[in-house]
Amino acid sequence: MRIGDAAAAAGTTPRALRYYEERGLLPPPRRTAAGQREYGPDEVARVRVIRELLALGLTVEDLRSLADRLALLGELPPGRCGHPGSDRPGSGVIARRLAALDAEIDRLTRLRAGLARRTFGQP
Repeated sequence: MRIGDAAAAAGTTPRALRYYEERGLLPPPRRTAAGQREYGPDEVARVRVIRELLALGLTVEDLRSLADRLALLGELPPGRCGHPGSDRPGSGVIARRLAALDAEIDRLTRLRAGLARRTFGQP
């Protein structure tokens, strides 16, 4: 399928597909004789995984370091691409992102508690 159809199937834009390709998240697609990009179901599935991981708080740079394992995350159930404490490459990226999210949750919890105490006298 052409880039517009693939983007629509993945819930994104042609510009995003070109960006993912430029950043190394999406391998260069096959080309037609006229030079147009052609995508198949595997590429669409990969873009969906990329978008899901971005929505979960990972950055494009995080995903670049995991690019060789993005296909594992598209499997059902997802294949393992590392876990906290793992010595597998890329597991540090996920562990660091989880730690950053935990720190932000702690910060927001303290902020909420302070605001509630200040405005409502709640503990």
